[in-house]
Amino acid sequence: MKHLVQLEIIEQKILMIRGHRVMLDRDLAELYEVSTKALNQAVKRNLESFPEDFMFALNEGEKKEVVTICDHLAVIKYSPQLPYAFTEQGVAMLSSVLKSKRARQVNVQIMRAFVKLRQLLNTHKELARKLEELEKKYDAQFKSVFDAIKMLMAPPAEPDPGHRKIIGFKPEK
Repeated sequence: MKHLVQLEIIEQKILMIRGHRVMLDRDLAELYEVSTKALNQAVKRNLESFPEDFMFALNEGEKKEVVTICDHLAVIKYSPQLPYAFTEQGVAMLSSVLKSKRARQVNVQIMRAFVKLRQLLNTHKELARKLEELEKKYDAQFKSVFDAIKMLMAPPAEPDPGHRKIIGFKPEK
């Protein structure tokens, strides 16, 4: 069966916000081939189906951050509307309120992308556990090797939102 949307495209649209893997209303509307306005109207008509753990509105800071990080979201930079973020459960609920064949089919692909990400995270945790076992087994001569591997496995540090890195050079006085 040919997939409507490639998993890689969906995976690129899954963001980590407030400790949750989410997709934004704009990206979902694009995948479902509906307008963001139509998607949000369907949600508002069925708000009881979208508790806070299924969907939440981004705040201004979060909106600025996603616009900065995701080039394809530059179009929402000057929008007065704050985008909605849908968790995996919220995305699953969307197919029931949109009621289109495409929404159901695309949701299958989105659920597969979320499952794939979960599997990758579990694999990462299993590798970390095995590395720790090996580290206990071998003596200090391999400590630097284990430390280097742990550094490579660690997720990149979150930048301090109050501190901006200056790009370029600073002329000497």
